[in-house]
Amino acid sequence: MAISSTIDDFKSSERFRVLVDAVVDYGIFMLDPQGTVVTWNAGAQSIKGYSAEEAIGRHFSMFYTKEARDVQWPQRELAQAAKAGRLEDEGWRVRKDGSRFWANVVISALRESDGRLVGFVKVTRDLTERRAQEEALRESEQKLRLMIEGVRDYAIFMLSPLGHIQSWNSGAQLLTGHAASEVIGSHFGMFYRAQDRDTGLPERELSIARDCERGEAEGRRVRKDGSIFWANVVLSAIRDANGVLQGYANVTRDITDRRKLQEMQNSSQRMNEFLAMLAHELRNPLAPIRNAVTILQLEPSPSPIVRSSRDMIDRQLSHMTRLVDDLLDVGRMNTGKIRLRKERVLYNQVLARAAEAVRPLMDARHHRFVFNVPATEIHMNADATRLAQVVQNLLTNAAKFTPAGGIVEMTVRIEASQVWTTVKDNGLGLSATAIDEIFELFAQGDAQSAAKESGLGIGLTLAKSLVEMHGGVLAAESAGPGQGSEFTFFIPDASIGGEADLSAANSPRLLIVDDNRDAADSLAEILRLMGCTVKVAYDGPTALAAAQQLLYAAALVDLGMPGMSGFEVVHGLRALPHGPQMLIAAVTGFGNDGDRQRTASAGFDIHFTKPVEFAALQSLVERTRQSQSGRADGA
Repeated sequence: MAISSTIDDFKSSERFRVLVDAVVDYGIFMLDPQGTVVTWNAGAQSIKGYSAEEAIGRHFSMFYTKEARDVQWPQRELAQAAKAGRLEDEGWRVRKDGSRFWANVVISALRESDGRLVGFVKVTRDLTERRAQEEALRESEQKLRLMIEGVRDYAIFMLSPLGHIQSWNSGAQLLTGHAASEVIGSHFGMFYRAQDRDTGLPERELSIARDCERGEAEGRRVRKDGSIFWANVVLSAIRDANGVLQGYANVTRDITDRRKLQEMQNSSQRMNEFLAMLAHELRNPLAPIRNAVTILQLEPSPSPIVRSSRDMIDRQLSHMTRLVDDLLDVGRMNTGKIRLRKERVLYNQVLARAAEAVRPLMDARHHRFVFNVPATEIHMNADATRLAQVVQNLLTNAAKFTPAGGIVEMTVRIEASQVWTTVKDNGLGLSATAIDEIFELFAQGDAQSAAKESGLGIGLTLAKSLVEMHGGVLAAESAGPGQGSEFTFFIPDASIGGEADLSAANSPRLLIVDDNRDAADSLAEILRLMGCTVKVAYDGPTALAAAQQLLYAAALVDLGMPGMSGFEVVHGLRALPHGPQMLIAAVTGFGNDGDRQRTASAGFDIHFTKPVEFAALQSLVERTRQSQSGRADGA
């Protein structure tokens, strides 16, 4: 039978025509043994752009790229298909318009019953879109792989469903010390301690991740060299589109430093709690000892031996009380419970008070104390008690470490708005190492020096912290052991000369009404030191007359006055044009609930019980400042 007649038989077959022509997604056409196109379906025209008239009779290599034709790839495909009976290939092909597409090609040889080759059937599919998706997926996977491989702070690796290691990034090698070749294929339990493996911990963690999709744990893990580190481990189950478990993603992070910090914080918290408890317990026996010393001091004519013993007990008791106070302050400082009560203070008085407190210690050691403080008044916003504590700690430290007959010198200088205070001595001095450590808690400088003097090593720590809470800095200097020491700190925002220049918002005008002149005058003095402008009236009518002439932000009114009581005074004040806005406090010796209800009903805003606590006065002054500032902003 002739070749042409065989092809004609295929072409004339009704079944062939219906089957092939109905397919539009596949290009199906026949070739003669030399590769010339002899049939052409609708799918071939759709994919390649050629009509049947344009394709039939031409060699099928027209659909190949120039590069493929140059290496005679079309002829090689036909030869392989003729030899094997079938060939499948993928590659770039060319459309009529010159554009390229990615094709899947199947070429099947057609033979007669006697084995003679009569041609080929070629089926072509356009896989351009699928290839683009596969290429995008490949690029995405490559980027992800490179990204994971580049992560050095986290160990990221894949596990099989049974927990065997399938991938290994550089972070995993850095963390564990194992190279990829040493761990791929091994069970991830190799990073667990023996006792954890014995209890089945690795398997439990896989089970949690499998059942919950994700599991996170912290625990000890083992490096290649046998060292232990604390790890945070996240295991995530990886499933395919059908939900079948494919394995796990393991992300491990070294948290050893974080654990150490946490343990240090817990230890510090326990230490603070212990110090607070110890200090409170020590106060119990100190109270009766102090009472006993007071009784001895009241004895009219003690013998010299009793007087000497009494004074010795008094000095040691004061020292012990100070240590207990320091213990409490350290606990408060470390837990953030110390709060400064700032007010306008005269720094000269703070210095004098601190020096007077340390004078007995210096006198006992026959020290010469040099007090270099400017004659002008120095005002600042500070906590007077805490500032005095700073200076007293520095002076006490100097006195303790200065031999008998030595010199302790305190100097204050003013630069711009900063006040610098220096405490200098010619005592034991400090080494360079001691200077670096002297402000650390429980540090006592050089061991030899510390052995000569008792103490807990917390006074300088407190002083430094209190200075910093005021916005300043405390530093130490020394030329070396035996060369003395120098401690200097500064406090910012000070004003010099006379009374501080205060704005209306910071200098509230207060009215004090009390027939007890000593009580009224002393209270007025305290408020003036707090930065207030104060008017004192010793009776009700004088107070009302003063309130008619000037606007007062607040009034403190005694209730039990002759002639016009405090209740009558508050009624008169409220009747003034600005009276409803005035903050009025009742000052009385009665403080039960009924008394408080009575003053509130009478129009008082605040009820103070005599003697008025300093904190209560601070709160009152702050309220008036805020009130005045609000009115100024709204004006």
